[in-house]
Amino acid sequence: MDESTDGGATKPGAAVELARDPAGRVRAIVEGVAAQLDPDAAVEVVETDDALTATVSGGDPSLLIGKHGSTIDAVQHLASRAAFLGAADRKAVVVDAAGYRARREAALIRTADRAVADALSSERPVELEAMGAAERRIVHTYLKDNSEVETHSEGDEPGRRLVVTPVGYRA
Repeated sequence: MDESTDGGATKPGAAVELARDPAGRVRAIVEGVAAQLDPDAAVEVVETDDALTATVSGGDPSLLIGKHGSTIDAVQHLASRAAFLGAADRKAVVVDAAGYRARREAALIRTADRAVADALSSERPVELEAMGAAERRIVHTYLKDNSEVETHSEGDEPGRRLVVTPVGYRA
């Protein structure tokens, strides 16, 4: 069966040629996944000094986002790895759909604020739900300038959790 009759699918084990530049590689990865999940999806890639951001629009974003963002996080990880192919000089790679990243960051900040309030009122550490490294980093960064609490992570992936502890707490 040739490519004209199988919808352009690549056979397992066949070589796939990626673009030479990081933005092109990110586009190829994200477009490939998005097209398989939703033929109406379109991908825009924007490069800044700090990041490569691929935004998927059109169609239904729920399949790309996945349960608790697991699919979009996996696509982002894959795109990030492919973008720089082991190069030491890297930028952040962000894959977003339907404003998911902004909504998730806002939810994490609300959760962090509740954890701070709980830790201070109970005078005890508060353990947050298990989350990936990128989400823990958002919370750590958000709370780093709060002089009333300290944060650290405990446990092993995938169950690693962020802990919010009142300053001066002694077990």
